[in-house]
Amino acid sequence: MLIDAYRYKVWADERTLQAIAALAQEKPAEPSLAFMCQQLNHLVIVEELFKARLLGVAPPHRATNTASVPPFAALRQRLLASNQWATDYLASISLDELEQRLTFQFADGQRGAMTRQEMLFHLLNHATYHRGAIGHALDLAGGQRPADTYTVFIHAAEPERRL
Repeated sequence: MLIDAYRYKVWADERTLQAIAALAQEKPAEPSLAFMCQQLNHLVIVEELFKARLLGVAPPHRATNTASVPPFAALRQRLLASNQWATDYLASISLDELEQRLTFQFADGQRGAMTRQEMLFHLLNHATYHRGAIGHALDLAGGQRPADTYTVFIHAAEPERRL
């Protein structure tokens, strides 16, 4: 199920990125684009932090956001790379490894312990939350909010389910 959930995340993230790109093309001066990029920046930083925890390497960031936000194109590339990494990671990890509990330090300094599976689930849930915030901003800006629910994904991936 986790592998299927990540297929959904990749699909939903791509739809969101396409909607932001379309809004930026139509309304390049739209103020809410800065908010959308800030949401993407935070999203990708958290994914990069958890990737480091999963790999047992030093964290690449000291906080879950930055004072300056990279441009949309850079955020897009980082999110796509993060999704590719997670998809490859899930394809190579065993069920026993997924259940392994890791200890780590959050960016705020607090200690944490989660299984690899819990970390990956957190990233799925975290991305959904921020896609929702971006979707609301798209609505307010008059952009096209993509239908990105799991039910839409399932039926797009397997149209025979509509029969």
